[in-house]
Amino acid sequence: MATTTPLTPSDQRRKPPPLPADALWWALCAAAALGLAGCSSLGPHRVWGTAAGAGYLAAALLASRGRSPRTAGAVAVTGAVLLPLLWLLAVDRAQLEVRVVARSAGLLLAEGTPYLQRPVVPEDFNPYLPGMAVFGLPEAVAGPGPLTDPRLWMGAAFLGAFALALPAGSRSAPLRWIAACPLVALPLAVGGVDLPVAGLMCLGLALAGQGRAGAAGLALGAAAALKWTAWPAIPVALALLAAASRSAGRPADRAAARCGLVALLTAAALVLPAALREPGAFRAHVVDFPLGLTDAVSSAASPLPGHLLATHVPGGRTLALLLLGVSALLIALSLLLRPPATTAEAAARLALGLLLAIAFMPASRFGYLVHPLVLAVWAALRETPGHTLFLRVRKQVSR
Repeated sequence: MATTTPLTPSDQRRKPPPLPADALWWALCAAAALGLAGCSSLGPHRVWGTAAGAGYLAAALLASRGRSPRTAGAVAVTGAVLLPLLWLLAVDRAQLEVRVVARSAGLLLAEGTPYLQRPVVPEDFNPYLPGMAVFGLPEAVAGPGPLTDPRLWMGAAFLGAFALALPAGSRSAPLRWIAACPLVALPLAVGGVDLPVAGLMCLGLALAGQGRAGAAGLALGAAAALKWTAWPAIPVALALLAAASRSAGRPADRAAARCGLVALLTAAALVLPAALREPGAFRAHVVDFPLGLTDAVSSAASPLPGHLLATHVPGGRTLALLLLGVSALLIALSLLLRPPATTAEAAARLALGLLLAIAFMPASRFGYLVHPLVLAVWAALRETPGHTLFLRVRKQVSR
């Protein structure tokens, strides 16, 4: 008969899968960066691609000569993040999102809402939730400058939250690798609003995995006040807390309810004041514009399935939104029928859900893939030895 047995000691010493850090990896990163430099029409992206390509090539050369992953990674981070960031700060160039965040903070201080009343062109729209304006407050208060640039504060929030979400004592190498990864290095240098959201989601799941329901709700509520993409993390964290409570013989709803209540109260405190001040503007900016329901067309138009359907298929927008809803329903059912037992499983489930959402959104871009990337890497790093997911099945003959 077939029986399950616990892991053997050798299995319990299994380490998480190592992050790629050899010459081939850095060469692939160099090809991606140089390709972006040659194809992009955006100046900041071309600057990043040129500097990052050189940094990645240097890292590949060092790795091929047997230098340590730490040395090669440091060179890659220097070329892909530090040098282009310093140059772009010096010439005051950034991705459009940086200027949108800075403007929203100024509007928030002056008018109590981060949204323009009558947006006309895509550049007028602020598709982020009111909490995102926090990263523009230093510039709104102290004026423009290298130290008040919103991208610095967004990058610091991401790196800080991601570091806190990692196990203590093993943070240096994962931080170096994730910062050097092209999908993360690019927004760190040119500016990207998705990074702090991804970092706070990892932190919220880490706290939920530790049973710290209130702290998890606070982190997830803060993420939910930044962007809609963080909201799926809340039910995933609730399922994780409920599963952990049941396995420990405690009421399954108490910790989950505490986390959900704190998350909703935190998000509401950061979102509702601005949303209720001008409900029409709030809806136009953060609901209609991202869904492509305004006359102005979002620049988030990467050739992903949802965008291709909305653009080239009659009734394709409705079909894309239907697929988006079906994928969300399937993920929700999976949380009910088979809730995640560990933070690694929770992060993997959330990464899958966000990947499907990014694929089927009518207005999306490849840069949004930073969410599932960060969650997947973090899941691999959080994988615990001795986890029941890796039980062996032995076949024994009964006599």
